Amino acid sequence: MEKGKAVEDITNSLKKLDLNPKFNSKSSYVSPTVQSIKLSREKAESPSLVSLCLGVVGKHLEDIIADLNEISIAFPADIKMAIAAISRRRKLLNDDVIVSLADSSWEILDLSGSEVTDSGLMKVAETCKFLRAVDTSQCNKITAVGVSELFQQCKSLQTLRCGGCPRSDYTARNCLCILKPKLKDMEGDSWEELDTAEIGHGAESLRWLVWPKIDKDSLETLANECPRIIVNPKPSLFGFRGINVPTEALADIPLDYSVVKDIDPKTWAMCGFTPKPRAASLLSPTELSVAEKFRLAFVERDTRLAPKRAKNARQHQRRADRQWMMMNTDAKALALASKASKSLHNRS
Repeated sequence: MEKGKAVEDITNSLKKLDLNPKFNSKSSYVSPTVQSIKLSREKAESPSLVSLCLGVVGKHLEDIIADLNEISIAFPADIKMAIAAISRRRKLLNDDVIVSLADSSWEILDLSGSEVTDSGLMKVAETCKFLRAVDTSQCNKITAVGVSELFQQCKSLQTLRCGGCPRSDYTARNCLCILKPKLKDMEGDSWEELDTAEIGHGAESLRWLVWPKIDKDSLETLANECPRIIVNPKPSLFGFRGINVPTEALADIPLDYSVVKDIDPKTWAMCGFTPKPRAASLLSPTELSVAEKFRLAFVERDTRLAPKRAKNARQHQRRADRQWMMMNTDAKALALASKASKSLHNRS
């Protein structure tokens, strides 16, 4: 009896069981499988055709680098910048490459860790006059001469990245005289004879300086004499001194990151590519060779004495003009007549 009743209860329960529930169209429930597929599609977007083409070009860049000057003429500005960024990562960026790719519409220039020299930087500055941010960190072949020409050509330069290695730090210290506002002529015969451009100079547009290992003396000098320049700003929701810090001034983000963020990193991390090995040196990593110290000292002295030589030349020219007026009878007569007419005009 009890066994039959148990079987009957089980049978009734199975009949009431609904194995085909109706789907509620109004419900907001989404299947986990569909949702995970949707998220995976959003995260793994297919790269654009341009990015794929740049990846192929970047892998075979050494094959076309000799003819890059002729090939790059037809390239748009953003493609040229992307090729320059790949060249820098593949340790192929030098004067010839950057000069061939330079475009007048560029606003950023990342040369960090490259073989670009003062000559290449000067030529690029002449072409790209609207640069807002430049990175010369870890550039052993760029000196204060090239940086000075950069500021003279690019009047809108707001961000400069420098330092990163002993030679680049040395160059950055020599550039302090360029960053500071300074009178060019303090011993002239007359202030009225000076033009506005001769009264002062400096990097008037520079606002952000990224120099990771800046020494205390340089930092104090910039704080006292160049308060407008903010050194090594940190990212913050409230900005720095009420000013939003631009992405170009953040040291943790490569300056050309936005150019190559959609390109496969395997383009510049090829298995068959190995940088040229450097010869072992007996010097410590932070010490310069004697020859390099002499060369940098000569360049620094030449840059420091250039304004003085120009001032002496102007003074010599003024003295020659006065001597000529004193020796020449006609010039002396004209000078006396001019003074007499001024005297009569004042009396009247």
